Amino acid sequence: MNRPIVHLFGLFTLLFALLVGFTSRWSVFEAESLEDETANRRPLLEQQRVPRGLIYARDGTVVAKNEQLGNRQTRRFVRRYPTASLFSHAIGYSFIDRGRAGLEQSRNDILTGSGNEFASLIDELSGAQEGDSLRTTLDPKAQRAALEGLGGRRGSVVAIEPDTGRIRAMASVPDFDPNAVRERFNELNADEDSPLFNRATQARYPPGSTFKVVTAAAALDSGRFSPQTTVSGKNSKPISAVPLQNFEGAEFGQVTLTEALTKSINTVWAEVGEDLGDSTMLRYMRRFGFGAEPPLDYPRNQLAASGIFDEDELLDEDDPIDIGRVAIGQERLQVTPLQMAMVAATVANGGALMQPVFGERAISPDGRVTERIRPDRVRRVIDASAARDLTGMMSSVVEEGSGTAAQLRGVRVAGKTGTAERGAGVNQAWFIAFAPVGNPKIALAVTVEQASGTGGEVAAPIARRVLEVVLDAKGRGSSGPAASGGF
Repeated sequence: MNRPIVHLFGLFTLLFALLVGFTSRWSVFEAESLEDETANRRPLLEQQRVPRGLIYARDGTVVAKNEQLGNRQTRRFVRRYPTASLFSHAIGYSFIDRGRAGLEQSRNDILTGSGNEFASLIDELSGAQEGDSLRTTLDPKAQRAALEGLGGRRGSVVAIEPDTGRIRAMASVPDFDPNAVRERFNELNADEDSPLFNRATQARYPPGSTFKVVTAAAALDSGRFSPQTTVSGKNSKPISAVPLQNFEGAEFGQVTLTEALTKSINTVWAEVGEDLGDSTMLRYMRRFGFGAEPPLDYPRNQLAASGIFDEDELLDEDDPIDIGRVAIGQERLQVTPLQMAMVAATVANGGALMQPVFGERAISPDGRVTERIRPDRVRRVIDASAARDLTGMMSSVVEEGSGTAAQLRGVRVAGKTGTAERGAGVNQAWFIAFAPVGNPKIALAVTVEQASGTGGEVAAPIARRVLEVVLDAKGRGSSGPAASGGF
């Protein structure tokens, strides 16, 4: 090659490098700040011209796809949701004039092909960008069972695989049809029932006696208590000068911790909480995830932390609290259904908390797996022996306590009911559970707002319905009331 051609080639190479460098400044390094500019609609308009990746349920059902509008020169894509309201809160929506929510927001990088910044730059230069598809962990059968169980009542169901953290179902009622968001956003947003609000991840409720599982976990793991430890179950116990009562004023003598959980004896668990003390109780709460937003692959603005609150602010660790009432799920304790599902899943998983996830894998337009979302352990919360003991105690709740409505034929279920009184004859009904005992495949939390019955009467049958579908089992068909001590 002669010298002038070499020089010319070098010049073109230099110019191309400068072009790439200049473009990368805006396309890569300044991309986030540019997209944060509300006046800059270019990224949104560009993304309308690029087909977003599809979203699939775990069984291959398409839950989000594209519809092409316009001709070849003016084409644009809009989102369509074939399953309508089935996964409305988990999947969310994506429309240029309404923004994004749910997985459409948190996994936008995958769905638009913008997750790899260098690849995005090359795609932009070549005009070849297209989004990857996302296969989720969501199970249509479990989701339908959850929604059918709620039956239109305001509330939520969250079901998680204990050993992987994969979310099989996340139901929030009222729900909405994401296909209608473009036309009816203002109406939906103004609805007093808040259908756009994800009760599973954003709503905070008093947990009632389901929180006794956390107290029991702390007690067993501390080494100071065992399932056979006996404590007085007398009806009245002075807490902060205000007597604490058992459910319906029930009086008990000396009982074991297993009996105290089975019968949900308030005074026993308040005494256990006081014996452990503030610092120990708060330490175990933090281990379970309280006090921080759950580490879910979901938009941060659609996740709420659980903990002890003063109005809308989490209390500091040195703020005075009534730990006896915290120990039984009262005081100013507020929790999300997702957090309580994580509590059940942690016990089921031998005391190890797994990161909850919606995504399973990303798939390129040509069918290659570009990302596998693998199970990730957050931390060990309690040791395996404490988890085993607690599983036995929770099994007793379902076998002979307040959770009998969750029994399945041939499958042992571990669970705990909860009933937080919200007014005269109005309760927040709860049930957390996992099954099968010994080889748990699913853990879940169920809550129903403004219920007229207890957690054992209202929430446990919903849990049974979901467990039946996931485990392909049958309930025992008991239609009678839950055993006494229905908290």
